[in-house]
Amino acid sequence: MKVCEKVQRKGTTSYNEVADELVAEFSAADSHILPSESAYDQKNIRRRVYDALNVLMAMNIISKEKKEIKWIGLPTNSAQECQSLEVERQRRLERIKQKQSQLQELILQQIAFKNLVQRNRQVEQQASRPPPPNSVIHLPFIIVNTSKKTVIDCSISNDKFEYLFNFDNTFEIHDDIEVLKRMGMACGLESGSCSPEDLRVARSLVPKALEPYVTEMAQGSLGGVFVASAVSTSNGTRLSASDLANGADGALATSSSGSQYSGSRVETPVSCVGEDDEDDEDFNENEEED
Repeated sequence: MKVCEKVQRKGTTSYNEVADELVAEFSAADSHILPSESAYDQKNIRRRVYDALNVLMAMNIISKEKKEIKWIGLPTNSAQECQSLEVERQRRLERIKQKQSQLQELILQQIAFKNLVQRNRQVEQQASRPPPPNSVIHLPFIIVNTSKKTVIDCSISNDKFEYLFNFDNTFEIHDDIEVLKRMGMACGLESGSCSPEDLRVARSLVPKALEPYVTEMAQGSLGGVFVASAVSTSNGTRLSASDLANGADGALATSSSGSQYSGSRVETPVSCVGEDDEDDEDFNENEEED
């Protein structure tokens, strides 16, 4: 029980650490014992610690990799274990749902950007010249929409990296991805209104491995969650210059009333790496001499 309690309290430990602490505790309690007897008792204690750790490992209460001992947990009854597994299952399902939403949004972004590039190239070819500089909006950008009667006070930091807007009325914020969707650059996938021709175009704008996902999105069978959230607020909104002016070739953006802000620009999801199965090893009695 003492060995079990020590490993549980530490979480991660080693044979020598547990044995040294127990030897110190028992030696302090038996200070009147002769030195020769004390040496014998210390070796005996260390052997009992070794035996106890092997028993705990056989019962799957602890695990061991090389010299590192980790606490797993005391055995539970079937009902508790079932409940624990159900909680873990729900957690993992929620994580899968989250990853599906991220994947869907990243696919929409790629389709919208590539569609925009193709459209701009066609416009340049038809005009036989690049667009005038004052007609270009660089990505990424943010559009702030409010009433004409709204009084807006704008403050800019000295380094021009931070802008503080104070509104005396409600307003809406639209990012570039939301604007591109409203311009039809996502082929209607974001709203589930993708025609067969739009689906063909959308599939041609993604890598071949992602084509089945685009088809599922068009059919509304990929997670069934479209990432969009409305924002209506006032006073003290802080925007950075990197949000307002940065990045690649531009797009012609059109504003519309009643639109919503979408926090749609997401980071590339990190791949989930599973833990390697640990090969249980028996304790080596030679560790007593380490």
